[in-house]
Amino acid sequence: MTMQPTMQQLDIFADSHDVMLRNDVLEQLQRRDAVLARPALERFASEYPDDGALPAMTVLVGELERTSTAPFADHAALAVARRYFEDEVIPAARRVLTVQDVQRWLAPCWRSLADRAAPLAFRGTEAENHENHAAPLWLLAGDGAAAIDAVEGIESWWRVPAPLAWMTEARYRTGGLDAAWPLLAELAWLAPARFAALLPRLGDALLDVLRRRFDAEFPGTGAVDDYAWFPAWLLVVKPALAGRLSEARVQRDHAASRATALLGEILRREHEGDQHELVSLRQEFSHLHAGLFDVYMTTRKVQHR
Repeated sequence: MTMQPTMQQLDIFADSHDVMLRNDVLEQLQRRDAVLARPALERFASEYPDDGALPAMTVLVGELERTSTAPFADHAALAVARRYFEDEVIPAARRVLTVQDVQRWLAPCWRSLADRAAPLAFRGTEAENHENHAAPLWLLAGDGAAAIDAVEGIESWWRVPAPLAWMTEARYRTGGLDAAWPLLAELAWLAPARFAALLPRLGDALLDVLRRRFDAEFPGTGAVDDYAWFPAWLLVVKPALAGRLSEARVQRDHAASRATALLGEILRREHEGDQHELVSLRQEFSHLHAGLFDVYMTTRKVQHR
């Protein structure tokens, strides 16, 4: 006697068919196979036109089919492409891909944008174009070496906040925190707000600890500009970094930069036991930031004379 399937069994079959077709699309998306992804998407759409994942899958298949390698004509064209990518493609990827797969899937897309943006010059006078350059796109693609090459093509990049921030991140991505210390100092002096914004992006455990300690201990105003003094404060609490921070380009028009260089000299004189020079150097340091000088003197357990 043949048993007829129950309603529950039919529901399970329908659910399984739904999952099977959805997984067919996802498999081709993960393989980045545009040729097979399109028919898989069409089969899924024909049987489940109201499925919640369908719009996102459609966007991602369309992105795979977008194969242009032509350089962007201008910054406006790059801005349009990037805006679409950030507003449509990234949310779609997050909608249907696993957390572990999202960045891996997006990286080739960022790489394509970076390649096409390569001929565009950096426009430092137009704020809206600061991110419309190949360097930050290479960083998003996970290619720090390519980002370094792109930044090095910008004249006097170390004097401009945006490319200095890109180079700092790129050095960190390629060489770790030790390689990035000098540029982190330069960025803090030149653009404290960008420095503060970069630290969470780096996600470095030691930097996070130091930032929290700085926030709690530094005798400042609590404004973001306090971060200009982070390198000098760092020498007070971690004098072993003096060698690395001495490689930073001193910015004489920034008091915090001069203070860091001066404190490095003070540490050297302390090591040499040159008490005569220390008195005048410490006095000069106190004029640059009295509060930080008091913190420094507390660590030395000496009286200010």
